[in-house]
Order: sequence, then C-alpha cells, then structure tokens
Amino acid sequence: MAGHSQFKNIMHRKGRQDAMRSKLFSKLAREITVSAKMGLPDPGMNARLRAAILAARAENMPKDNIDRAIKKAAGADTENYDEIRYEGYGPGGVAVIVEALTDNRNRTASEVRSYFTKSGGNLAETGAVSFMFDRVGVVEFDAKAASADDMMEAAIEAGADDVTSSEHGHEVVCAADSLAEVQRALEARFGEPRKAALAWRPQNTVAVDDETGEKLLRLVETLEDNDDVQNVVANFELSEALVAKMSAE
Repeated sequence: MAGHSQFKNIMHRKGRQDAMRSKLFSKLAREITVSAKMGLPDPGMNARLRAAILAARAENMPKDNIDRAIKKAAGADTENYDEIRYEGYGPGGVAVIVEALTDNRNRTASEVRSYFTKSGGNLAETGAVSFMFDRVGVVEFDAKAASADDMMEAAIEAGADDVTSSEHGHEVVCAADSLAEVQRALEARFGEPRKAALAWRPQNTVAVDDETGEKLLRLVETLEDNDDVQNVVANFELSEALVAKMSAE
C-alpha cells in the first residue's frame, strides 16, 4: 500500500476526519467553484465539475454547500485561483507531488518550500519527480455495487487497465484519456460511483524505516493542513508496525 493511502487510513482510524471536516469542505468547495468557472456549471457537461461533486458527496458535504459553490463561480467577485503542482523530495529521498489551488502563488510556494525544508526534504523543479508516477483515471464504487467478478468483467469491457476489489470497495484504474468513457460505461451498469477522477500513481513504492515514516507522515499532514493544498501523493510504503502504532495513537 502506498504511503499516502496508509496515511488516509491512519487519519480515519484516529477519528480526525471530523476535526478536519470544515477545512475539507472549504477545499472541496474551492475545487467545485474553480471547475464550474473553467467550464459549464452543468456537471453533465463538465467532467471535472462532476468529479468534484462526487468527491464532495463522498465526504457527506451538504447539497446546499455544493450548490452554493457552483453558483459562486458565476459571481463577479469570485477569486481567481491558479493551479500549481509542486514536486520535491521528502525525508529518505521519497518523491512527493503536491497539487494546489491558490490566489497567491508566492505565499503558497513559500509555505510549501518551508514544509519540505523543515521535514529534512527539499522542494525541486516541476518535473523532477512526476516521471516516477503515472497519470491515471480512477473510478471507485462501494463494495455492494457489484461482485468482484462482475466489476472485473465490466471494467475490461469498458477498456480499463486494472481492478482491485476488497471489502472497502472496487477501484478501477484506466488511462487518463479514457476516464470519461470508462466512467460512463460503469455508471450505466452499476449506478453513480463514489469517485471518478484523475490521480497520480507511483510506478514503484519505497519501503522506509519507522523513523523516516513518521517524518513523512508529519510532512503529509502539514501539507494537507494548508488551505491551498488540494492533493498530496508520495511513493513511500510504511511498515505494518508503524501503521498499527499511528492508528492506535
């Protein structure tokens, strides 16, 4: 399991989702507004907006909040946000990609750089680590949506590359430019997915010792706590002992 997925599981088990919900809703609303502003405010005609709304629903964001974020895109006083990708190396030389939506490039760059530096890592040039990751489409369904065999069969027919099924649900991975087509095919058969978005996937993961793992988890947590940061992905893998320890704290 890649380090960031492990981080998400740890945070969930520690019950920190509720404490972070207000900040999370703010980030989800920002993505919805930017998506609606960049294209049509109709999720049926705007794939990015549809993905943003699915992400918001997955976190139980109220419908009023979602509608308000879409309407905000039409307002003349809406902030203009720039999409920026930062790339760097965390503790142990682990590759880290940070995606942000910011109304102040200098502020965000300065803050992200300081997080890397304080963790013992360093911010690098764009392109420095992204070649170690694949840009893919990901469609997720709840486990009850289909059996593993049915999902596999449908995913192959839709042109997907890989399917992982467990008690937590089904994850279908496809080429980035096939996401809309694969999503439509699976949705016609199984209903609305809980997630459909582009994502960075590490080509290989790096096993780290527990001391380095704790430093990396702190770096990811600090980055995700920043209001401008939307996504963080890294290519490290934690030991089961550290996952158990962090989950219990």
